[in-house]
Amino acid sequence: MDSIFDYMQQYDYENVLLCQDRDLDFKAVIAVHDTTLGPATGGCRMWQYGSEMDAIEDALRLAKGMTYKYAAAGVNLGGGKAVIIGDPGRKDREPVFRVLGKFINRLGGKYITGEDVGTTLQDMEYIHMETEHVVTLPSYLGGAGDIAPMTAYGVVRAMQACCMRVFGKNSLEDKVVAVQGLGAVGHNAVEQLHALGARLVVSDIDRKKVDSMAAEYGAEKADPDGIYDAECDIFCPCALGGILNDETLDRLKCRIICGSANNQLKEERHGKLIQKKSLVYAPDYIANAGGTIYDTDRLGSGGVNNERGKEKVSRVYENMEKVFEVADRDGIPTYLAADRMAEERIRQVAWVKRYVDDLKP
Repeated sequence: MDSIFDYMQQYDYENVLLCQDRDLDFKAVIAVHDTTLGPATGGCRMWQYGSEMDAIEDALRLAKGMTYKYAAAGVNLGGGKAVIIGDPGRKDREPVFRVLGKFINRLGGKYITGEDVGTTLQDMEYIHMETEHVVTLPSYLGGAGDIAPMTAYGVVRAMQACCMRVFGKNSLEDKVVAVQGLGAVGHNAVEQLHALGARLVVSDIDRKKVDSMAAEYGAEKADPDGIYDAECDIFCPCALGGILNDETLDRLKCRIICGSANNQLKEERHGKLIQKKSLVYAPDYIANAGGTIYDTDRLGSGGVNNERGKEKVSRVYENMEKVFEVADRDGIPTYLAADRMAEERIRQVAWVKRYVDDLKP
């Protein structure tokens, strides 16, 4: 990225806030992409970037992704993101995250933060000491607590919609699912898939996790690289991004790709290649939206309600069906269909808001 303003104009961002505290050695970026649907919402990550421009670009890219995720999911929130430039293993957590909370509070509710890569629920508690504009909180502070099970549930619902498209039935019974990554979401997905009668192949860089899942759920084990060669019905990436690329797509032996990992396509052209290979792809921000749908459900709804939140997560199935409808209607790959679906909703809501404003005296 050569110019911040050129990038912002190209993708129509609203704000970028650069934050620093010299005495604390604190630097952070808060990016607000679009607030048409509601306050910009998205997690705070802490990472060691190669450069400050890398951090700004990451915040911008992730904020735009959240706009599309909420729009496509039917949630009335916009997209934003915060990144703290620094070692995610840093020990002085309280002052770091309380300072970030002060910066967030200055935005007056335009941005709402939450947990992300390199941050924890404890960090969100520190932010909450300085601002109310934080969504991911422990249950004893009125939050939803651990949202990984709901993220996994949303992935399973997306899989069921994909199975209906490919096999004519949404059942996962006896379907072979290769799960890549057994972290917070991956291991919950394995548990839920097993309960639905799926047969499992599992892989992770942590061999202990693989052995544990194999022993508990009768899963077949695969090496981290060998998971791409697994004979399966569904490939479920729940780890790193960029894993759908020229090399891996030639190795996959599946009918469906559906998982929780962010930014699965190495490049946009790989989404077109997936279509050419006649594979059904569940766009990542459609499939992995369950956690944030559940997490943000309490906003404006009088608090956490598990039954209501889970019902909204279950609608990931219908959202996936809508993606297929747009893809068929416009003759485009599903990754583009998801974008188009999100953009159409934003335009419609913007039109409604302008219409209502025109009627005001």
